[in-house]
Amino acid sequence: MSALHRPVYSFLSASPFARPMRKLDLGCGRAAMRWFNRNDHVTYENPEGHTFSLYLRGGTGTFRLDGTHMSGWPGACCLMPHGQSSTWEITSPFEFVHLYLPDREARRLFAETFDRDARLMSLPELTFADRPELAASLRLLAKAAEAGDPLLGEEAMAEIVRRAFADSRPVGTLKGGLAPHARRRVTEFIEAGLGGSLRLRELAEIAHLSEFHFQRSFAASLGVSPSAWIAHRRIERARTLLRAGEPIAGVAVACGYSSQSHLTRAFRDATGRTPAAYRALIDGARRMEEPVSSV
Repeated sequence: MSALHRPVYSFLSASPFARPMRKLDLGCGRAAMRWFNRNDHVTYENPEGHTFSLYLRGGTGTFRLDGTHMSGWPGACCLMPHGQSSTWEITSPFEFVHLYLPDREARRLFAETFDRDARLMSLPELTFADRPELAASLRLLAKAAEAGDPLLGEEAMAEIVRRAFADSRPVGTLKGGLAPHARRRVTEFIEAGLGGSLRLRELAEIAHLSEFHFQRSFAASLGVSPSAWIAHRRIERARTLLRAGEPIAGVAVACGYSSQSHLTRAFRDATGRTPAAYRALIDGARRMEEPVSSV
């Protein structure tokens, strides 16, 4: 990753004043982080990925210098889109939470969530916006980061994506890619076949394209390659089954992995945790939510 194209958290980590308080890895390059900062001057130069932000405490001493000279406030929402540079001046202490989404992952999430072509995704820049519903979801994300609760973090992220992407509007005319009916047939076929072996030739035949043209069209419309989409859907199914308490060996079979160790490697690569560690976190979070019975 070049110095001129790195995520927002990389710029903040290089600051002598910004301090990370909590981090929650949400897999696939997605993460939630709670930060504290004061007396700082930060420029995000051509940042990688999309960054959602909510001011938790303070913020009235935080200004954006390359736009309107307004200050933040507790509850203010910001969205720094992929590649959009910005400069900020911080004159007093404040705390905030960030959600980081790589651009490819954001497009895949958009296509998956709304069953729409990934190229239709648009994320307009927000600076000190009053968005109560988005703020509520980001506040839930901050709670998840504080508690180290991946289940709550995943739920909050899904809500943030739904609220932020719902207003995406088509820009221009799309050329190439998969037709909507072909995209739907292919993704439904993948979903139904996650427990078995999925072949590129089969998927291309469903779309009535050659394998070469199918790969290019799929990546254009879904944001990622067919293999990356399948890998993600298998991990998502594994998460669901693990949360439901299914045996890990059974989860491996249901998700199309050749063995429990194959699932463990893939799950750790995608989420940073083994299936057993993920389940332990979920069980621990649920125990904390259980009411304490009085004697």
